[in-house]
Amino acid sequence: MVSGGGLVNVALPAFTMLFVTIGPLDVAPMFIALTPGTAAARRRDFAVKGGIIAGLVLLAFAFGGSGLMHLLGISFPAFRIAGGILLLLLAIDLVFAHRTGLSSITDSEAREAGREHDISVFPLAIPLLAGPGAITAVVLLMGSQEGNLMGQAVVIAMLLLVLAIAVLLLLAAAALMRYLGVTGINVLTRVSGILLAALAAQFLLDGLRQSRLFG
Repeated sequence: MVSGGGLVNVALPAFTMLFVTIGPLDVAPMFIALTPGTAAARRRDFAVKGGIIAGLVLLAFAFGGSGLMHLLGISFPAFRIAGGILLLLLAIDLVFAHRTGLSSITDSEAREAGREHDISVFPLAIPLLAGPGAITAVVLLMGSQEGNLMGQAVVIAMLLLVLAIAVLLLLAAAALMRYLGVTGINVLTRVSGILLAALAAQFLLDGLRQSRLFG
């Protein structure tokens, strides 16, 4: 049986990593930019539908990521190391405000999104909410609780909580931008990047410790 303190030790890192990699505070201003002149009701539909689709994608990787790794012959220590590197690159993006395909959409994707009538699938759900960083984080977090059903349930609960927060922030995106402003969003993004860098380093250390380099 897992203690309450043990569950907290799972929940807090999981929530932090998922909140940073899904990035509701980063997605909100991009959502505004992608829906100029869109009616409020239509914007609400985009936000809810995008959140649901992103959730389904991330849940698929949460429950099927380990099986896919096994099918491809990838060990979990190797995925920890690769995932740690990927998350560290994302953290650098956030801290130094470099927008790449890890934390945002590229210029070509933005142009394609501008031609789409419904942005809920692309680019909102994929890759803004369920991007490479979020997918990597979900697989790593679920793998770290392998054999611990309660721990995995906590990870899933944190995933659903972060997605719910993301949808709420999308629904209130205009008010959020007015309240925090560009400077406030940037400050929160950089702080989140520092926290993610520390978590990424921990995954790298854990992967190296579990690998044959230390075996």
